[in-house]
Amino acid sequence: MPARGRRGARQRWATVPTGILRPAVTGPLRCAGLAAALLLVGCVTQPPADLAIDIPGDVTDARGRFGEIYCTVLDRRGESLPDYRPCSEALSQVVGTPRGDGRPVDLGYSQLRLVIGLVGGIGYGCIADWLAPPESSRDHLRALGYDLRTIEVDALSGSTHNARQIRDAIMAMPPAEGPPRLVLLGYSKGAPDILEALAGFPEIHDRIAAVVSIAGAVGGSPTADHASEFQADLLSRLPGADCDKGDDEAVASLHTDVRRNWLAEHPLPRGLRYYSVVTLPERDNISWVLGPSYDKISEVDPRNDGQVIYRDQIIPGSTLLAFVNADHWAVVLPIDSSHPVIAATLVNRNAFPRDALLEAVLRFVEEDLSRPPP
Repeated sequence: MPARGRRGARQRWATVPTGILRPAVTGPLRCAGLAAALLLVGCVTQPPADLAIDIPGDVTDARGRFGEIYCTVLDRRGESLPDYRPCSEALSQVVGTPRGDGRPVDLGYSQLRLVIGLVGGIGYGCIADWLAPPESSRDHLRALGYDLRTIEVDALSGSTHNARQIRDAIMAMPPAEGPPRLVLLGYSKGAPDILEALAGFPEIHDRIAAVVSIAGAVGGSPTADHASEFQADLLSRLPGADCDKGDDEAVASLHTDVRRNWLAEHPLPRGLRYYSVVTLPERDNISWVLGPSYDKISEVDPRNDGQVIYRDQIIPGSTLLAFVNADHWAVVLPIDSSHPVIAATLVNRNAFPRDALLEAVLRFVEEDLSRPPP
């Protein structure tokens, strides 16, 4: 039965772009909800200082060192990068956050010249042209010796289908001279797509330097449990959408029981390094359009980003880099840069120092790869 919203509107689950699901509303908020569904694909305030988190026993907690790197990038780059925030606002304040080791942070030209291969979330291909992300992230990374490329997958197909596309894209890349330089970065549904590619196609392993999940739906999303493929398919009908229904399994592949069962049955390949960045904002740092889904998921666990519970964002056996004070959209999608009117209204908590975050992730991975595996 439909649940009652906070303003008395009846709620049902609906999808919006980038694999992001939220409650749509009927009644007084129907027009606003429809506008958001047609237009979208997810001031920073201080998170609560007593936020408690349980970190899985097989996960390496590297938040101390990563925090040193990220804070150094933010301090030295300052406002030269978009959406600058002090480190104390960019990172969530979590009980038990370890201290760094005090080593200097090298912000010079990359020696390994790592390349991010970004796999986006559900529906991203439908709205990529509308989003029109700025080139600032790619330009910033290239100036430092890194690079950023997008690995295209079906917007509305399931993870098993997209895993084959990831495999084909990697095999089509010229092999790197020397050690592998490709860092696969999965955002939202992109994370399980990547994990299925690793499990299904061992021939790509020696071409990959590392795997990173940022706000990844590794363990699925509670919003997907209440959504339908029909709702996701509406994205292919948006004006200017460049996508089709594919195998029509995108939502099903994000069900929490599907993802957790898959993880239980598919141990991740050894010999690769895995890293997780978790989005964990406070309620006041959730964009208006994601507020209803945040509140709904909070009935199960308030430690969520408006789409995914914190623990379901962590790759098993990975190195945990950070809990960041951003919602599910703000951490990757630059809606504030490409659509300022929408960012001032519906997606009003979208500003986040993404370029600095990507640099910090690559700095940490490069530093980690320079050490022999344990």
